[in-house]
Amino acid sequence: MLHDCPQTALIAILQSSVAAWWQPACAVPNTDISKACVLDVDIVLWRTTSGWHAALDQCPHRGAALSKGCVKDDALQCPYHGWEFNGRGACTLIPAIPSFNPPAGHGLSTFGVCEYAGLLWVNLNPTEDALQPASLFREHTGHLSAQTSKHVLCGPYEVATSAPRVVENFLDLSHFGTVHEGWLGDAQHMALEPYNVQISATEAVATGCRVWQPQSQTTSQQGAWVDYTYRVAHPYCAMLTKLPQLLEAVSESIALFVKPVSETHSTVWFSMAMHDIGQLDAAVQAFQHTIFMQDAPVLLSQRPALLPIHAGAEKNSAADKMSTAYRQLLRTWRVNYGTF
Repeated sequence: MLHDCPQTALIAILQSSVAAWWQPACAVPNTDISKACVLDVDIVLWRTTSGWHAALDQCPHRGAALSKGCVKDDALQCPYHGWEFNGRGACTLIPAIPSFNPPAGHGLSTFGVCEYAGLLWVNLNPTEDALQPASLFREHTGHLSAQTSKHVLCGPYEVATSAPRVVENFLDLSHFGTVHEGWLGDAQHMALEPYNVQISATEAVATGCRVWQPQSQTTSQQGAWVDYTYRVAHPYCAMLTKLPQLLEAVSESIALFVKPVSETHSTVWFSMAMHDIGQLDAAVQAFQHTIFMQDAPVLLSQRPALLPIHAGAEKNSAADKMSTAYRQLLRTWRVNYGTF
């Protein structure tokens, strides 16, 4: 399996179309060293005085997992023979021969790393036109005032299915009255009004989406019609904003961040950006937990686990306009990891 050979997995991923996309790796750790598996590649993340760094979790000496080591004197130290690496991945010390000046070939395979929305993101093969998360998801918090907003991270959730299956579920309006009956949907209000989808080479946006919801938000005390806007501009992430049609209602933005651990295993987070009207973070997380636990059994039951994106693979209806646009985007981006 690729997962058992990080170097082999890395070579395969660098040859794929997803290599240049930033991917969520893990919640920002409260320790100086952590590990993650992204796109079948095992990654070590470590923090020095200059910030976070990421590299293949494999010592170039004898293949030990660097994530089992430690950060010592501002360097990543291998747990096996104590080789030390700086934030650029260069080997700076081999304790058995301290006078030796290690050449560049003794260094690590390093990756881009950045922090956004409480997560560390990695890029296995960064390019100049690879937008970082803060730019790609710019409107996630753009509709809120910094003085009156709050951000809550929900997750992680481990799901044995492909990342595209998770994203498509997030974009799907027509399951609210069945899967989320009594919460986000009502069996008596299953019919959807026509909505608009615009698609370009870089994104798909759905507007005019209106659904009836018995409880649209954590603080909702009554049902309401809710206006949704969806945007997807990343193979494995998406965003929505929602505004209940109530006088006291406030808008909120929910970003779905999915880490493709492997083609059929995903880690899921939800980043909630909302007006701070006094609701506890735990209440927001509990509400989102309930919603996703309703989705999870359906996601696990879908066959195949990979998302079929070729025409005619699954039957569509007019209610599926946004999910079919998402599949079209994946074909445009030539995303074949998690799809077929």
